[in-house]
Amino acid sequence: MSEPIDPVALRPSYSAFLEGGPAPRILLTGHSHQAWPDVAREGLLLAFADAATHVDDKWGAAMEAAGAVRQRVAEWFGGDAADVALAQNSHELLFRFLSALDWSSRRHIVSTDGEFHSLSRQLRRLEEQGVEVTRVPTAPLDTLASRLAEAVREDTIALMCSTVLFETSSVVPGLEEACEAAHNVGAEVLLDAYHHQNVVPWRPIDPRAFVTGGGYKYAQWGEGCCFMRVPKDCELRPVHTGWFADFGGLSGDQTGRVRYGSGGGSRFAGSTYDPSSHYRARAVIEFFDQKELSVPRLRELSLRQTARLMEALHTETILTPREDALRGGFVTVQVDDAPEVARRMRQKGVFVDARRDRLRFGPAPYTTDDELDEGVRRFRECLS
Repeated sequence: MSEPIDPVALRPSYSAFLEGGPAPRILLTGHSHQAWPDVAREGLLLAFADAATHVDDKWGAAMEAAGAVRQRVAEWFGGDAADVALAQNSHELLFRFLSALDWSSRRHIVSTDGEFHSLSRQLRRLEEQGVEVTRVPTAPLDTLASRLAEAVREDTIALMCSTVLFETSSVVPGLEEACEAAHNVGAEVLLDAYHHQNVVPWRPIDPRAFVTGGGYKYAQWGEGCCFMRVPKDCELRPVHTGWFADFGGLSGDQTGRVRYGSGGGSRFAGSTYDPSSHYRARAVIEFFDQKELSVPRLRELSLRQTARLMEALHTETILTPREDALRGGFVTVQVDDAPEVARRMRQKGVFVDARRDRLRFGPAPYTTDDELDEGVRRFRECLS
């Protein structure tokens, strides 16, 4: 393996975010919004330049930027770049997935009680429309996959769950069992990998699964760069469909049965979007390649950083697994009035976030050991 990542050496490449605030600050938001490297600005400027130069003919260049995003997603999760659908946010893709299912005879979804709001809110709304949702408790973690499998029924239309839980940073083990149970009854599987990608190495859990994620967190791409890896040879027909879903056939007959382009990425495509997000993402992808910020190296650093945090936080109630294989990219502690503690920490220049009674500490490749230690010290001051 190559040399470990040196956060101190990386920091000059993030000067806009690390030095651009009103005062020196410690960004422990690596699980939520990582800083963008300075090259992201160059990507945004190039998007403007291409638009100014080519006007409505800019889309060829824009598609090249989108292609770089698709290629990186395919490298993370396997499959072909053509089978990666892109959208401004993950909920848009989630809803296209739901719209592609056959609800005529199946109205049951299996999920967990630990899903992010994009999914949990949508499932609550579907319940109001008569869809039955089984939410399997996430604890205990070691039996979660088997309990998901047991919750699958003959009328289950989809299994929808995370591979890393957003509140506790727990990597869900054994999901293959749950995925297989869903496929055995003809149900589709959607895996939310937002807290998995680019921080925990991906193992081929289920090549038949839809996999969603985005650039807002560990990829450092920013907003507007979400994706869904579509299973190879997928023939589902989303009802929520945009004109990009048959971009190549626009000059043909537009009457009769609605057609979809070849490849899962186009099948689940939307419509006109702001391409600047993909220019920014491509610039960051090239930066990661230049700095050799591969997933194995990022994982090695992340495990070391989160272990250091847990050692410093040992007197608190830590909800994140201590075992390396079960720990994602951040550390969660349980505290009373977590939002208030997060607010006090922000006043002291430490950026974390709160989920109910849970405070999340998220290191990033540019976070130094001194910042981790100082962040915990100021956290303790905010508890008194």
